[in-house]
Amino acid sequence: MVLICSFELHQHQIIMRILDFTSVFPSEESCRLDFKTRREHEGVTCKQCLSTEHYWLSAKWQWQCKQCDFRTTLRSGTIMEYSKVSISTWHKAMLFMSFSKKTISAAELQRQLNHPKYDTVWRLMHKIRTAMGNRDNLYGLKGEVEFDEGYFERAMSQRVKLKRGKGSQRQMNVAVLAESTPLEDIDAGKKSSSCRCFKMKVMKTHKKESVDELLQNTLDGKSIVFSDKSTSYVNISDYVETHVSEKSTTETTKTSLKWVHIAISNAKRTLLGIFHKIKGKYLQLYLDEFCYKLNRRYFGDQLFERLTLAVAKSYW
Repeated sequence: MVLICSFELHQHQIIMRILDFTSVFPSEESCRLDFKTRREHEGVTCKQCLSTEHYWLSAKWQWQCKQCDFRTTLRSGTIMEYSKVSISTWHKAMLFMSFSKKTISAAELQRQLNHPKYDTVWRLMHKIRTAMGNRDNLYGLKGEVEFDEGYFERAMSQRVKLKRGKGSQRQMNVAVLAESTPLEDIDAGKKSSSCRCFKMKVMKTHKKESVDELLQNTLDGKSIVFSDKSTSYVNISDYVETHVSEKSTTETTKTSLKWVHIAISNAKRTLLGIFHKIKGKYLQLYLDEFCYKLNRRYFGDQLFERLTLAVAKSYW
């Protein structure tokens, strides 16, 4: 199968990576063996007794629990469970979705995979995005954390039309958190910051109860949080070591809330440029993909390997 790619990366680099992929994974069996290795790396958990000790039954392509003899299939308990798509197709989809810092549309991926059904490819991509989100949910933020909200306009047809800036009365709130690290140039005496990890969560409401729940589940208790003076943030100090709030100004967005606003701007530009409109109930999945890649922006060619591990992780 010949795969043609039209990403922003250099064409020859893309072709070489595809050739590398097809030489490493020439068949369905090679992809199945790779997925088995990834699952064992992440740990196989018995659904019946939750034991993590298993035998591998090569003739059955299943693990058997040492405690209760319950058998676990290759896909059971993972994002792939109940999927009828071949594992080689999953691997190719993950390859294309990890090529670029941005993303790829379902129509383009369907063309690249030469798959007959758009809906199947669309669902496959959303499952991979779910795995990305599940992976990032395993990690919290700590240290100095910037916190603010981005606004996405909701269209009348229950779709979300992405715009730069706030919408009118039809908005979807997206909480954005950035774990920033203070930097200081000793020679010049200038202070700046860098950013390690981001999180973006669609909020059901703008009320303080929703904000409180999010921060409790996301932040380390010893964190220092920077935000504006929104009335929804009045309880933040109850969950972290220090809460620093400043009036929202142009200067604030360039200093204490620099990284969250850069992330919001980039997310809107990325999604608007590729998808144009997204249904509100799927917005979190697209944000999960954006943050997953952003948090691993220095991984380079290792992003594909990391993504296969995320898909192989057991969740139930």
